[in-house]
Amino acid sequence: ISAGGQCHTVVDMTTSSPKVALKIAEAALGQGIASLDAPVSGGDIGARDASLAIMVGGDKDAFERVLPLLRLMGKEITHMGGPGTGQHTKMCNQILVAGTMIGVCESLLYASKLGLDEQSVIGIIGKGAASSWMINNLGPKIVRGDYAPGFFVEHFIKDMGIALEEAAARDLSLPGLSLVRQLYIAVKGQGHGRLGTQALMLALRKLNGIQ
Repeated sequence: ISAGGQCHTVVDMTTSSPKVALKIAEAALGQGIASLDAPVSGGDIGARDASLAIMVGGDKDAFERVLPLLRLMGKEITHMGGPGTGQHTKMCNQILVAGTMIGVCESLLYASKLGLDEQSVIGIIGKGAASSWMINNLGPKIVRGDYAPGFFVEHFIKDMGIALEEAAARDLSLPGLSLVRQLYIAVKGQGHGRLGTQALMLALRKLNGIQ
């Protein structure tokens, strides 16, 4: 940004604090540059398939200018509002991911304990009201014991911390998110910070004395 030059628009596609997005926007404006915060959702699969969901905050005209480029990476792309709104929307995404992930893990843990065929459980509940990207994509990995990362546990802990900080600043209590973050911290404490988010199952298995 400080270099200026031929740069007309800065697009930050990382997941970071909305406060950072506002600071970037302010610095860019001072240089006559437009700034967009454009975090993504879809993990490694979405990145490979160019099917990411991209949530964008910042100047609408700048958004329209870069939209053709964003379409090379994402399938669903939405302008959410002014600077920081892209990051706030990503926090909404991460809150929902947290709640869904613990639901997936507890569901499969219950199925395993009852002696049900876990793949069959995924096959049927993944087509009903409980269907989600996570049960259909990460559920089979959990059953196989495949915890390879599509998104690192340690990065997810960071994101949940941002969401909780932003919520606390607005006197908003998110007890479910707080609980899931503590469980992920336990996963990291077991030495699994570089595994995928489906490794939440490891903390739940340990909590229940299941090896």
